[in-house]
Amino acid sequence: MSRMPITRQGYSRLREELERLKKVDRVEIVKEIQAARAHGDISENAEYHAAREKQGWIEAKIRDLETKLAESDIVDPPRGPQERVRFGVRVRLEDLDTGEEKVYEIVGPHESDVNEGRISITSPLARALLNKEVGDDVEVDAPRGVKEYEILEIEGLGS
Repeated sequence: MSRMPITRQGYSRLREELERLKKVDRVEIVKEIQAARAHGDISENAEYHAAREKQGWIEAKIRDLETKLAESDIVDPPRGPQERVRFGVRVRLEDLDTGEEKVYEIVGPHESDVNEGRISITSPLARALLNKEVGDDVEVDAPRGVKEYEILEIEGLGS
């Protein structure tokens, strides 16, 4: 099993989701299954089959989160302004084609969520940014072609 870096905040988010699945969702789905069984013949009971399918999804998600937590190593991010891009920093970039500014946090693969601005340290963009400094231009081979960014600011995520 390979170890994956994760921020303390990311680890907490995964832990909270796991606890909710175990203590809330799992309990609710058992009640739903019991209620569906009470309606009689389960062979043609759509409610029962839907609840069992949902139960399978919940159990798979629990196993997935347990695995992610077990293989994670908490790395405390640096604090304040940083000279170079590394794990646990927030990077403000300017897209040199559009002039649009974007902000990304460089985090572990188990906590990344591009919609929330958290990108995995293993992503092409993060790999291109690593060890770069404010003012550096970065080329990223993206699915839609090469993108160019300028690094405007680097800030540690540590509290």
